[in-house]
Amino acid sequence: MASELLKAFQEAYRNLDLLPLIDPKELEKFRVDYGAEVLEELQQLVEDDDSCNGKIIFAGHRGCGKSTLLAEFGRQCSDRYFVVFFSISDTIEMSDVNHINILFAIAVNLMYEAEKHQVNIAKSTKDGFYKWFATRTQIETEAINTEVSTGFDLLKSISGKLKAEATIRREIKREFERNISDLVAPIEQMAAVIQAATKKEVLVIIDDLDKLDLAVVKEVYQDHIKALFQPNFRIIFTTPISSLRETSLRATIRTEANDIVEMPVVKLFAKGERRKPDPIPRPEAEKTLCEILRKRIAPGLMEDSIAEQIVFYSGGVLRELIRITNKCCQICSRSIRRQPERTDIVINQAVLQEAIKDLRLDFEVPLGKVDYQILQTTYQEFTPDDPKDQKFLDLLHGLHILEYQNDEIWYDAHPIVIDLLKRKGLIHDT
Repeated sequence: MASELLKAFQEAYRNLDLLPLIDPKELEKFRVDYGAEVLEELQQLVEDDDSCNGKIIFAGHRGCGKSTLLAEFGRQCSDRYFVVFFSISDTIEMSDVNHINILFAIAVNLMYEAEKHQVNIAKSTKDGFYKWFATRTQIETEAINTEVSTGFDLLKSISGKLKAEATIRREIKREFERNISDLVAPIEQMAAVIQAATKKEVLVIIDDLDKLDLAVVKEVYQDHIKALFQPNFRIIFTTPISSLRETSLRATIRTEANDIVEMPVVKLFAKGERRKPDPIPRPEAEKTLCEILRKRIAPGLMEDSIAEQIVFYSGGVLRELIRITNKCCQICSRSIRRQPERTDIVINQAVLQEAIKDLRLDFEVPLGKVDYQILQTTYQEFTPDDPKDQKFLDLLHGLHILEYQNDEIWYDAHPIVIDLLKRKGLIHDT
């Protein structure tokens, strides 16, 4: 019986790890409807773009559900557009991302999707593209000449080199940084060939750029945005919400992009409601987040009302909801291994509080005196003294502070961080 219980928690752990939802089978099993307004906004911007060249910036907190929503949007568009959806982290080492290798990654993934969907491209044209890739990534010519039905294998090799070999990335940057048009031209040729073959306009969606360090985000979107936006087809880029709180960077993006779409955190409470002794969450928001958990965790593994408490501690951030619950599953799995004779182990109040303790310590590690002052002020005033201060932006980027939107933008400390502040005597219950 204990082994069956352990298997149940292991399955729950695996189910919780399925984020974002990209695979159609996973989507069918676990998807919960949310973000309808954001999807509608993206649809309007893409479909009403007569230039077919629009660049959209999609922003939000890390873990707020952007990836799942973008994957869903890509599927919705696939009957009208040739959709290329990819994570930059699958192609480029995240510590070495720049505007040039983002563009090169677009080229690689354009051809990958063409191979995947067996787009009918003339062999001579396809061979030309692959030889261009091979030269830039130092792949032996023999690998191309064997047969360029090697498409998938070749592209996987190219992606592997881009991700693993810094020398290749440096060479690509050195070759194209002085004349970016030499890189953009073949990308546009690939897109044009694909469009002619499929009779669909190209739509590229680049995920996980929001996971870059803020310094890298600024370099990419402020210093090199004109080069990044050169390809003559629709592209959706992601960025962290914190990057758009820098006035100069936001102004640059606003000038160059067709529009900015911001995905807000699920607002569980109205402004100030959580300060009350018995705060009342917004029913629809709580129901949606609880449903996400119930689709992933088998009945009987969680005590009543625990799902609602996990939702409360998540602050409305989807990845935090998953992270807390995953930690609970880990704790239960360890308990079962220690006490295999027990069959009554479930996610209860004690397990949840142990999980919160672990995550509270994780939040605490990087904090210093100035950080605590910003957190304290933000909690008390729903805004920091200076929303453009780099320390504040770092806390926003790290999810110590969450941004909410309705008729105004307001901020609050993450619920687990609020617990930390109370323990340190920096804030008190009202």
